[in-house]
Amino acid sequence: MSRDGAGLFAGFRVLGRFSGHVPHVLRYHGRHREFYVATAVGRSVHTYNVSNALPQDITCLAADRMLIFASYDNILHAFARNKEVVHTYEGHKARIHLLQPFGDHVISVDVDNVLIVWNIQSEEEYLQVDFDRDTFVVSALLHPSTYLNKILLGSQQGSLQLWNIRSNKLLYSFPGWGFAVTTLAQAPAVDVVAVGLVSGHIIVHNIKFDETLMKFQQDWGPITAISFRTADGHPVMAAGSPVGHIALWDLEDKKLMCQMQDAHSTAIAGMSFVPGEPLLITNGADNALQVWIFDGPGGTGRVLRSRKGHSAPPTKIRYHGQNGEQILSAGQDGTLQSFSTVHDRFNKSLGRGSINKKKSKKKGLKLDTMALPPITAFASEVAHQSDWDGIIACHQGYITCTTWNYQKTSMGTHKLRPEEFSKYKPIDIYATAVDITSCGNFAVIGMSTGQVDVYNMQSGIHRGCYGKEKAHEGAIRGVAVDGLNQLVITAGSEGLIKFWKFKTKELVYSTELSSSPSAILLHRDSGILGIAFDDFSISVLDIETRKIVRTFSGHHGRINDMTFSPDGRWLITSSMDCTIKTWDLPSGCLIDCFLVDAAAVSLTMSPTGDFLASAHVDDLGIYLWSNRSLYSLVSLRPLPADYEPSLVTLPSTCPVQDEDMSGEEEPCDEMIEYVSPEQLEEQLVTLSSLPESRWKNLLSLDVIKKKNKPREPPKVPKAAPFFIPTVPGLIPRYIPPEEEKDAQSKVVNLGVLAQKSDFYIHLEEALSTNEYKVPLDLLKRLGPSNTEVELRGLAPEGGGSMEVMLSFLRMIGMMLSKKYNFELAQAYLALFLKLHLKILSSEPNLLEELSKLSVQLEETWIHLQTLFNQSLCVLTYMKSALL
Repeated sequence: MSRDGAGLFAGFRVLGRFSGHVPHVLRYHGRHREFYVATAVGRSVHTYNVSNALPQDITCLAADRMLIFASYDNILHAFARNKEVVHTYEGHKARIHLLQPFGDHVISVDVDNVLIVWNIQSEEEYLQVDFDRDTFVVSALLHPSTYLNKILLGSQQGSLQLWNIRSNKLLYSFPGWGFAVTTLAQAPAVDVVAVGLVSGHIIVHNIKFDETLMKFQQDWGPITAISFRTADGHPVMAAGSPVGHIALWDLEDKKLMCQMQDAHSTAIAGMSFVPGEPLLITNGADNALQVWIFDGPGGTGRVLRSRKGHSAPPTKIRYHGQNGEQILSAGQDGTLQSFSTVHDRFNKSLGRGSINKKKSKKKGLKLDTMALPPITAFASEVAHQSDWDGIIACHQGYITCTTWNYQKTSMGTHKLRPEEFSKYKPIDIYATAVDITSCGNFAVIGMSTGQVDVYNMQSGIHRGCYGKEKAHEGAIRGVAVDGLNQLVITAGSEGLIKFWKFKTKELVYSTELSSSPSAILLHRDSGILGIAFDDFSISVLDIETRKIVRTFSGHHGRINDMTFSPDGRWLITSSMDCTIKTWDLPSGCLIDCFLVDAAAVSLTMSPTGDFLASAHVDDLGIYLWSNRSLYSLVSLRPLPADYEPSLVTLPSTCPVQDEDMSGEEEPCDEMIEYVSPEQLEEQLVTLSSLPESRWKNLLSLDVIKKKNKPREPPKVPKAAPFFIPTVPGLIPRYIPPEEEKDAQSKVVNLGVLAQKSDFYIHLEEALSTNEYKVPLDLLKRLGPSNTEVELRGLAPEGGGSMEVMLSFLRMIGMMLSKKYNFELAQAYLALFLKLHLKILSSEPNLLEELSKLSVQLEETWIHLQTLFNQSLCVLTYMKSALL
């Protein structure tokens, strides 16, 4: 059995993704008079408006003044208004790797060496050229300025060719310089292009006269990107390298002007000077997009603004604070970053862990031996974060724990480790688990030796340890402090959970687990502890009673992370089996499960309950999943044992559009609304679904009428109404005179009173048929006043008869015997007795029927009272006894 898509969580969007290995493009919007940068991020194009996602990751990007072109595999798409795909070009047999917009055409080249010229509007092929792989493999593409209908092609063999696209003719071949061409760029001067080679050479060449004007070389490998600074009086050329450095060359003096080392931590993918401004835009596969401004001495640039995420996959994510707007993320790149769920401009990086910050800055990224290994676990609190450090973190295989300051967005002042290791650093001893108290004053750190220490977060002073020498025999797998700083809970790899008094450090309780725990997580508000085991099972422990209250099994791989919903009702787990499961703690059932392409290494649920965030294996993004139970009807029934989760694609960088959600709103087969039957079971007493106002006040109607009686008679209006009366409805129509007369007539039609009501007629018929369902349904539809009128009309003085009164009593008897509409039977009988007590006492037939009803009522009530007493007794015991 499977269910389409994720039931409880729906993909929303991804955070922390800004750039990939595909070079960015710069385009000028004439009407807005602004430059826009477009970057490829996975399946989406960012123009700092976000486009709709393509089915696969984008491999190539280009833009003209109207459209953005993006290709994946062998298909090319054109985006308009930064969002919608308006053209699709299909015809390539292999992956597209080069794109060049060209007037009303766009040129694409695939890895099989096929060049196709497309007509942008009609989506038709204008021209196709197949190049011989042995002699000319196309590696670069450029349309030289002012060269009408001509393109310049660079090859892996080193030669260049100039083609006329319109006539499909090869105009000229350039012999090249013996090295593969990696990139081509148009210089500000007409006829001049810059050729980047795999050897690290840059050739500034005049293609009109086939003459080399300048030649430069950089020592950092192949040239990945070239851009010229134009129109602001500085003849500068910038070149990118595979190691992330940028070289700036002075074209007047023909020499290297300056170097910008470690501009990116990976290869420079794209580089563009903004025309007419001293701004350089760069992007790389390190997930960074940066704008550099050249306003300093020596011609070097500084970062003006940037969008950066993790350059290596995040390993641990946690929501920070109670507003659900910031997610702290620790990555394999060694950085700790904060991502905003509201807007990217609120993102901030707390930097990279370092043993000595000053020495690290001098050495630079590549030679930094002072850098700390990646963070494996951290805990944060906002209580005193403006006064001192509010984040504690432990690092992979490292004994020292670091503090971090969220307000200052930097690494903190303290490095916490046991005093005996203050002078030397052991290799095989390291910190494994950390927690911070809810007041933000203390940090609890567990070690691989089984030692658990407490430190003051403000001063960094060691405040003691748990146990005589160590808390556990095995390595610490998890530590947790309760919300009131009363208990510290520690889990050891030997299979023990221990409870300690926070202040006195005394051992309160110890319990043995069924298996070795791999991690623990405490929900402070409810006092529930989640324990993940090495055998892939999960247990939930109540820290008040110190007993295991739930055990879940169902994962088939190592459990990577756990998170609780804010109310503590759900425990959400992720595993190496690529599933994300939601367990309902009150019912002890699995209520949601879905499958993702890459296993989630970390999970965190928003304190406001609106989003679940996940980080995945080999993925730079943090994925947000919206909690559908907040805005739509979601089935929370237990999933069957043979449930097969469906694969859910990870959300892209754009939020899910409303039109995409419209299809999901249709209720599925599982969500058919349950209609309660009129009678649940023959042994049970069933009440009607009528509101109390319809039956509860039947005996007090005379009192209600007295209270509602007007104090003075209604006043006659002095003059005719200003507005002529109209018939109610959408189209205004005046009331005809005769209708008005009828409506205002005060003459009572006695003929209506003389007629028998439907209820009366059906009661008469029921004497012979013994079917009382129809009269009962009619009576249920009436209000209290109408019900009283109907019951008054059953007596002979009201136009009724003894037979109909007998029939009414039999209807009540039928309701009591079937045990349904129980409260209605009581109310109707009470009103009937109140109205007709004199007649009932004088008629033997009616008295006999009443005696039968009395016995029925007594039996039913004794049965009900027994059940009530039994339930109350059990409930009182459960509330008072200590289980």
